[in-house]
Amino acid sequence: MPLHLERRDAVAVLTLDRQEVLNALSLALLGELGEAFDQVAGSDARALIVTGAGSKAFCAGADIKELRGRSLIEQKRGAELGQGIFAKLDTLPIPSIAVINGHAVGGGLELAMACTVRLAARNARMGLPEVKLGLIPGYGGTQRLPRLVGEARALDMIMTGRLVDADEALRIGLVNRLIDGDPLEAGLAYAGEFTGYSLRALEFGRAAVRRAAHLPLSEGLKTEAELSTLAYRTADAEEGMAAFVEKRKPDFRDA
Repeated sequence: MPLHLERRDAVAVLTLDRQEVLNALSLALLGELGEAFDQVAGSDARALIVTGAGSKAFCAGADIKELRGRSLIEQKRGAELGQGIFAKLDTLPIPSIAVINGHAVGGGLELAMACTVRLAARNARMGLPEVKLGLIPGYGGTQRLPRLVGEARALDMIMTGRLVDADEALRIGLVNRLIDGDPLEAGLAYAGEFTGYSLRALEFGRAAVRRAAHLPLSEGLKTEAELSTLAYRTADAEEGMAAFVEKRKPDFRDA
């Protein structure tokens, strides 16, 4: 199977497994990813980990052999398909974690950037090398990369097609943390830092931060005030504050 979806306690784990082609994204695999994201969205999982099988690659991007010989309409539909499937990941009601083990290039990096956060093993290398094929990123790379690292760094990476190592990725904000040891176990440990919190609070926090990228500060602050007020209205907020006063662990119910 080129894709595995399993549960590890409260965390759903999605593993790309086409190791013979460095977990490249075939059109069939893209479709399976979309179905898997729908399945996770309808489950009671509290977080999603996306990773690649083996130690060589998270995902080596699109399967280039499938991209040749297509009409302009087919190419456009292909880009829209990839964008739409990654949008499902981007808008999941739970946080998602890309655990990048090895190479994440082209569509592979675009997949990782659609996750809420990114963790990188020390051997990770990332980039958008489409320019070397006479192309540009088509699954959201030109839009998500500058939002993460800034316009100047995004242009540098996209125009040169160069790959960055894990240390540089951390320095420029492309990844959130570097990890050691078993990548999946590190991802599960990271998920454990927030899966015990209220999903409502996590959702409000993510929404406020994401809107900051599209709004002037004054409007963003209004959004924060509105979402903060909504958070105060939840049962979980009352439970959290009561637990703090009573010096006990809160029992959040996502309500």
